[in-house]
Amino acid sequence: MVKRRQKDIVSLFGLIAVVLVLSLVSSRYFVRLDLTSDKRFTLSDVTKYELDHLDDQMQVLVYLEGDFPAGFKRLRNAINDLMIDYRSFSGRKLNYAFVNPTEGGEQQKSSLMQDLSARGLMATNLSVKTEEGFSQKIIFPSALIRYQGREIAVNFLQSRMGASPEDVLNNSIQNLEYAFTSAIRKLKKNGRQNIGFTEGHGELSDLQLADAMGSLQNAFQVGRVDLRDISLQGIEKLSLLIIPKPQTAFTEAEKFKLDYFIGRGGSVLWAIDQVNAELDSLRGQGTQLAFVKSLNLDDMLFRYGLKLNYNLLADMNCAQIPLKVGGSSGGQAQMQMVPWMYYPLFVSVSQHPVVKNIEAVRSEFAGTIDTLPLRGVRKEVLLSSSPFSRVLQVPALISLQQVEQEPDPEQFRGEPLITGIALEGIFPQVFENRAVPEGVKGNISGEVALPAKMIVLSDGDILKNQVSTQDQSPFPLGFDRFSQQQFGNKTLLMNMVDYLTDDPSIIALRSREVKSYLLDRAKIKSEKVKWQALNVGLPLIILSMTGLMVHIYRKRKYS
Repeated sequence: MVKRRQKDIVSLFGLIAVVLVLSLVSSRYFVRLDLTSDKRFTLSDVTKYELDHLDDQMQVLVYLEGDFPAGFKRLRNAINDLMIDYRSFSGRKLNYAFVNPTEGGEQQKSSLMQDLSARGLMATNLSVKTEEGFSQKIIFPSALIRYQGREIAVNFLQSRMGASPEDVLNNSIQNLEYAFTSAIRKLKKNGRQNIGFTEGHGELSDLQLADAMGSLQNAFQVGRVDLRDISLQGIEKLSLLIIPKPQTAFTEAEKFKLDYFIGRGGSVLWAIDQVNAELDSLRGQGTQLAFVKSLNLDDMLFRYGLKLNYNLLADMNCAQIPLKVGGSSGGQAQMQMVPWMYYPLFVSVSQHPVVKNIEAVRSEFAGTIDTLPLRGVRKEVLLSSSPFSRVLQVPALISLQQVEQEPDPEQFRGEPLITGIALEGIFPQVFENRAVPEGVKGNISGEVALPAKMIVLSDGDILKNQVSTQDQSPFPLGFDRFSQQQFGNKTLLMNMVDYLTDDPSIIALRSREVKSYLLDRAKIKSEKVKWQALNVGLPLIILSMTGLMVHIYRKRKYS
């Protein structure tokens, strides 16, 4: 009896020792077994590398806390699970917390929400079901990451026109790792990459680019670049050059600098309008003659495998504009929102990481793009018109009275037309075997052309934010102040910049898919009674049979 007790004590102490050793090992080493087919709970190698090489403490504040519907609770729990992994792989250098921005008094909430919006966090209006009906609630499905005195906003709600709430939340969940890892990499970079917006050709002004430039300044050095003055050595310091809606022609010297920059592996975002047409001119005169611009860029783009057509795109899938209709009431003009087919909305169906799962992109007087075969350059369409569109050849007269005319659907049927395209590869040198234009400064090296990337958009207004008429303050990029709708222009810009400046491994994170295995609602409705009876009755049957078998067994054993 004594020996057995001693043996039990030894076994107990042995079990305690094993538990302590396992606890110590598990606290030092993180191990997870992911049995899902899509590896949804496995972090990518690039994420693990970024977390393992944190030089200082990093703080993540997630502003998604409070009383939400089940879908947003699932998003919140997915972020929490991801942050647990991030913290483990960072060696506990990453700390996170969930914050409820709706706590406190009305003044405190209003002040905090304004501060969050100013920092780049995007709010969304949520309908919450209550006992009295539905109430509106503003939430911030966003986070703020702070590291070494810098901070960056992360918005992870991937809303999209026409997508169901389940698809929106599923897309947001599968995009979480890309959103956080991309932001962490930008914060970690000591020497931030340089991005230049060209000027000197009537491009969009600083006020019209205020939100675009301000959004990029969290992770990049952003400024204006005048191609007339910058040297070849100066342009080599840029990582990305953005050409936002020029109005006047480029000189041969400026084109040489662009070609030199691309040949040295530089990335370019072309946002080009080939046709001169503006809504402000239409409002003042009622009609406007849309005519071609002379930008002197056709030969360059042709060598790069593209042709920007001199036309205007009219699309039945379009944004609305305010227009005065009828008379006036009480001294106020009667304004009504009407569809304007020259403001197409581009809903991308491409799986390219730049445009995957983004909201519709708003444009103004866009044109179309044709592609040409070019060896060594890979092209992928990013944006296109809807199948219900047509082109208007210019010069042509545009009138606001066209909104009163019912469009003929037969004239708007056709194939989608390209309006945005990404190119990647080794581009031919436009000025190869040609004399260097006069006015080019700097030493010209004869190095072999390097692989480069570029994106071409057939509308420069995609990058333009609207401006308040009251105090001249800029609205967020993609926000329409008349319809109060937020379009996907800002997300598109940030994704394009990531693609043109970042490591491909980061962009590849946007291609990850988390399959959503949803229940068949029709089948649930038709088989509801059967499954209810099965779920209630089967456990009782199993319990009764188990009890009967135990009773028979005990009766036979002890009778």
